[in-house]
Amino acid sequence: MARVTDTLGFLETTSIAKGVEICDTMLKASYVDLVSAKASCPGKYYIIISGDVSSVTTSINQGVNMGKGYVVYHSVLSKIHPSVIQAINVATIPEKVPALGVLEFYSVTASLMSADIAVKAANVQIVDLRLGTGIGGKSFLVLAGELTSVRSAVSSAINSLDNAGLLIGQVVVSNPKRELIESLY
Repeated sequence: MARVTDTLGFLETTSIAKGVEICDTMLKASYVDLVSAKASCPGKYYIIISGDVSSVTTSINQGVNMGKGYVVYHSVLSKIHPSVIQAINVATIPEKVPALGVLEFYSVTASLMSADIAVKAANVQIVDLRLGTGIGGKSFLVLAGELTSVRSAVSSAINSLDNAGLLIGQVVVSNPKRELIESLY
């Protein structure tokens, strides 16, 4: 029987060193997969794990308990579309791109949630999902598909955000030039 990995856990710390220690504790606390763990701007540490909801929740709780004053933010996102988990560490350039949608956020979690909402709302592909590293702690999502699908996905993602203040900007580009698409990586 295949293991369920439809839940993401996210934990952000103010210390890189403490983040490494917390990450180790989280991985030992429950049966989860490490999706990403890295230093980010400005000197924070992001940890993203996946697994079933119970295991991810257990690991996040252990991380929060160990991190106490170092934890900036944490969340558990269940029933995540598999393409969101795959897109975290891999950018994909499709052959044909009739339209691009780009959403920029102040929050990594808002970016993850928006990616999930977008791919569930319309027939779009996640081209890139950048989570706070090297861009001042911001994150952004790039979607590709037919123009109406991209518009629908972007609109759904924006309208579903709990805190609209996390969105910095969004744009839909019709018939983007290949050079523009390649410059995003």
